[in-house]
Amino acid sequence: MSRPRSAPSKARPAARGGAPARPGRPGVFVSTPKSDIYVVMLSIALGAMFIGSLLLVMILSRYDFKLKVAGLSPAPQAVAASQLEEIVTALL
Repeated sequence: MSRPRSAPSKARPAARGGAPARPGRPGVFVSTPKSDIYVVMLSIALGAMFIGSLLLVMILSRYDFKLKVAGLSPAPQAVAASQLEEIVTALL
């Protein structure tokens, strides 16, 4: 809701051109829009992206921000096969 305008007063001095002088801000008073659920959802999404970025930086700091993947010494399939072989020989 916009602020109510006061009625023109005859006690005010006239400005250039015969128009009454108005103190304060010039122009029409327009009410500011109220926040709705979409603004709340946007702020939650912004907060989630900020927290996610912060956590990503924290995780990358553990590895000194190195992004290159080191090769595995034994292949994962070979490790699984050797473990399975040990389990089978232990059961027999």
